[in-house]
Amino acid sequence: MKKKVRIGLVGAGFVSHIHINAFRQVIGIPVEVAGIYTRSRGEEFAQKYGIPRVYESYQQMLEDPDIDMVDICVPNIVHREVCIQAAEAGKHIICEKPLTGAFGENITNQEAGDFSRLDLYKEAMKNADAILAAAQRNKVKVCYAEDFIYAPVVVKTKRLLKQSGGSILEIRSEESHSGSHAAYSRHWNLAGGGSLLRLGSHPLGLAIHLKHFEGKLKYGKPMNIKSVIADVATLTHTQAFKNSGKAWMVDKWDDVEDWATVVLTFEDGTKALINSNDTTLGGIVNTLDVYTTNSVIKCDMAANDAIKAYAPANEIFGDEYISEKIETKAGWTFPSPDEDWMRGYPQEMQDFVEAVYFGREPISDGELGRQVVQATYAAYLSAEQGKRIDLAELDADIDRNKEEESR
Repeated sequence: MKKKVRIGLVGAGFVSHIHINAFRQVIGIPVEVAGIYTRSRGEEFAQKYGIPRVYESYQQMLEDPDIDMVDICVPNIVHREVCIQAAEAGKHIICEKPLTGAFGENITNQEAGDFSRLDLYKEAMKNADAILAAAQRNKVKVCYAEDFIYAPVVVKTKRLLKQSGGSILEIRSEESHSGSHAAYSRHWNLAGGGSLLRLGSHPLGLAIHLKHFEGKLKYGKPMNIKSVIADVATLTHTQAFKNSGKAWMVDKWDDVEDWATVVLTFEDGTKALINSNDTTLGGIVNTLDVYTTNSVIKCDMAANDAIKAYAPANEIFGDEYISEKIETKAGWTFPSPDEDWMRGYPQEMQDFVEAVYFGREPISDGELGRQVVQATYAAYLSAEQGKRIDLAELDADIDRNKEEESR
């Protein structure tokens, strides 16, 4: 058992601030964000949060024997590289979602978003498998940062499911809003996909986790996905959108989608409906509905009515945060008292720190991240081919073709 868990933070973007605040709420275990590496704003970030060390390179962080775990808060395109390097250095890993993706590494003279979805599936799975293999080889933990698993409403849902004894028939989950303003998110070769990967990884992770939870309760093993069918679109490229006048949502997408719907079929024949889009006004949508044989459970990780506020003009509340992705502070709003807690960030970091401190596995692990990647890129393939994709058959076909090519 360690005396203290020391974290090395990689990146200083939006989610890094959330993670720092979450680490500060860990109780019962000594934990310290001991250093940071980022290409810019490192000194400024360290000074703001009292981080004692600013590394000149990622390698310097990995060579520091005081660092037990690295918290990877950098763009998806570098997840594979930084995760594998951390594992090879013997550091435990926290990796923001998604675990990895496909970016068209071998594409020439063609946009990644126009590339064969089968080839992108192969690339994504190769990347995910490489991360998990490096972690296993070096005996380090991969903590997959899917915060919604730790959200209070989801934890309560699991307790209700366990008590009721009913069987899940359908899960409906969504993350949607009016679009990311990050420039990289518009290009497949930088983001690895559009709204399905960037937003859909949350509801996909939730659905997969809940069926794993149910499977372990009832049968002693996880209930996995059997098949996927999906559709994707870029609705802001349609003539209907272009004729509508002022754009109230992000519309500068290059070769990625801004709308996606996925239907998962699990091994027991039950279903999950996953929605994710960048075309929803009125604030972020984070919902989970679970329909069982003897109950209905509806969760909302974003909505709040504990406090209501009215302002006749947008500027009245100034810089005070209201809630994520609302377009205006004018009129009636529903300020979130503690958005990070409702979405599970502090609870997530509590689990990850405990996993390292006590030498156990995290609730949200690398295998969940891998299965989210698999479902996502199988969904892209389904949308391209216009048919249901059976995961076992897909992987068997890929393996068979590899064998034939090697002869």
